[in-house]
Order: sequence, then C-alpha cells, then structure tokens
Amino acid sequence: MGLKNTLHNLKEKYKGTKMAPAFNAIHTFLYLPNETTHNGTHIKAADDLKRTMNTVIMALVPCLIFGMFNAGYQHHLATGTIEAAEGFFSYSFWSIDNLVVGLWKVLPLIIVSYGVGLVIEFIFAVIKGHEVEEGYLVTGMLVPLIVPIDIPLWMLAVAVAFGVVIGKEVFGGTGMNILNPALTIRAFLFFAYPTWMSGDKVWVHGAVETAGTPDAISGETILGTLAQNQEVSHSIADMFFGFIPGSVGETSTLIILLGALFLIFTKIGSWRIMLSSVLGAIVMGLIFNLTVDSGWITESSKFYGLMSTVWWHHLIIGGFAFGVVFMATDPVTASQTNKGKWIYGFLIGFISILIRVFNPAYPEGVMLAILLMNVFAPTIDHYVVQGNVKKRMKRLKAKTA
Repeated sequence: MGLKNTLHNLKEKYKGTKMAPAFNAIHTFLYLPNETTHNGTHIKAADDLKRTMNTVIMALVPCLIFGMFNAGYQHHLATGTIEAAEGFFSYSFWSIDNLVVGLWKVLPLIIVSYGVGLVIEFIFAVIKGHEVEEGYLVTGMLVPLIVPIDIPLWMLAVAVAFGVVIGKEVFGGTGMNILNPALTIRAFLFFAYPTWMSGDKVWVHGAVETAGTPDAISGETILGTLAQNQEVSHSIADMFFGFIPGSVGETSTLIILLGALFLIFTKIGSWRIMLSSVLGAIVMGLIFNLTVDSGWITESSKFYGLMSTVWWHHLIIGGFAFGVVFMATDPVTASQTNKGKWIYGFLIGFISILIRVFNPAYPEGVMLAILLMNVFAPTIDHYVVQGNVKKRMKRLKAKTA
C-alpha cells in the first residue's frame, strides 16, 4: 500500500501540471484507477485499455521465452557444442546455457525498444497535455520479436523513433493510427537498411572472435533455402515446434497457437481474422501447388522452390503465424465489421503467400500484406456498411410497397 499511496499522492500533487500524465501513467499501469462512477447508467467492466494491453503481453511472453531458448539452441548447434541428433530429451538440449545465450542477445533489444518508445510517448504526453497512451506496451514487446536478433541497437532506436512519431503520433496517437506501429518500424528498417532485413538469413550465434573466426554467423532460414530452390534439412516437427533459425518470436507455431487460443478466450483477438487469414493462405498455396503439378512451372524456374512447397507448410514457416495472430488482429488497424474481418483476413493470407513467392528480394510476405490491408481496412468496412444499408433500404421499401 505504501507505493500505491505514494504514487497517488504524487499524482494529486502534480495534478494540472505538465508532469501529471507521467505520474498518472505509472499509477494506473500498476494499479486500477481510483475513479468511480456516481450517477447515471454506466457500462462496468473489470478491465481497461491498460489491462487489455497487458493481456496481449501475457500471450507474447511464451513466444519471447521460447525465442530466447531457441536462439541459444541454434548458437550451440552452430558452434558444435551440441548435436541435433542428441534429441529432445537429452540434457544438453535443455541446458540453461541455451536460455542464457538468447537472453544475452534479446534483452538489449527489449530495453532499447521500450526505452526509446516510452520516452517519446512521455514527451508527447507532456507537450500535448494528455494522458500517456497505452498502445506502446504491446508494440514495445512486438518489436524485439520481429526484428533480426543481430540488428545494431542504434538502428533499432532510429526505427522505433520513426515508428512512434511518424507511424502513430502524427495521426493523433493510440487509436488513431492507420498502420500497425510495430510493422511500421519493421518496414522502416526494411527500406532504410535492406542489407540487414533481407529476410533470407538470420543470426545464428556470436562466437568468441579468434584469428580467422567471425564474431557472428548468418544461418539460412527455411524461406531463404526454398527461395534458392534448395532442399530443406529441417523436419516438419522442427518447423512446428520452432527449433529452426528465424526471428525471435516467429519460429514456434505451437507457442503462437497457444497465444492465439488465449487471445480468443479473452475476446481480445478476432478469431474471424485469424481463421480467414489461414484460409486465404491455403487457397494461394493450393493455387501454386496446382500450377506446379500442371507442369506450367518447372524446376528451372527461380520460383519453383516456394511454389512447390506443400500448401500447409506455408502456415508453419516464416512469420506467417505470428503476424496473423498478433498483428493482423490489431483492433485499431484491422477491419471493424464482422464481414469486413473475413474479407480483411482472407486477403492478408492470400497476399502473404503471393508476396512470399514472387518477391525475390524478400522471401516473406506477411509484413507487407498486413500493412497493405491496414490501408484498405476502412474502405472494406465502408462498403460492408453501405451494403448493409442498401439491404435494409430494400427490405423497408418491400414492406411499405
């Protein structure tokens, strides 16, 4: 109670000053707001926007922890400390060293992401005199999970500043942005520093530098391998459970599925968007498979590797599952109508696989697909609403005729 009372007293002391939003943000982040309703009819609920954001973070934490473990696991595989053949139940597989190595690489990304983003949020809150907005609580966690693990920290800081200021604050802050802030940050990195965001290679390990030994080795992702028409050495189980090279939070489809169920259970994530995105990806994957089976595309084609990939494999490789569950469902930038969510999600899945196959510079498509559909989400909702109005007008005319 001491901390709560202290924060409450500070909030009251600085009430009406420019620093009030800062103290109020800390107080309401840790504790429920003190304000209560006294008259009139009100909608009462146990949650608020901060609690909603915290729920999403809880769904992301397992992805973060597993991502750290897998980064260390890939490190030890690359250095030969352990062998993949030792198996899932071996002592070396579950060694705490795997988590320590991953923590050592990922923790700085988290610190920079939250540090830069929240400082900018506080600055804008003080300047504009409004409350500190909660949207960056989730964005700050998403960013370290979708960027290359070896990205320079200064580069990440610049991208976060761009994403928060240009991607959100210029539109009016949380709830007013038209693009997903985390994907805006990743898109900035992709276009500003393409050599770091090519998407075909990822950091595997940082070995101690010795004569003739690099301090980092880039390992091929599965999408990078397929884009070069090469055979993938990883098993389906490795792809599903996540024991493969890739961005921190995107490798384990199993963990992502658990997060999806949690978001659906708490009614925060839209199951319509998730399901329709999967259906869109399946349709596009089947079209490519049929194209290959018909003989229109031969093995000599540079697109053969990804086009011939079994349709359902597209769902468990790359960042598709993570993007669909945690970013396509963003309630601010996604479609708001139920019918619109089906259209919005289907097009995300469909376009994701389309870009994944045909974009030679970036063998992944979910980021660009979601950003594209963020732009068209209001248009989709507009036509859905207008369609409903026309149907009602027709029924009204039929009754009055």
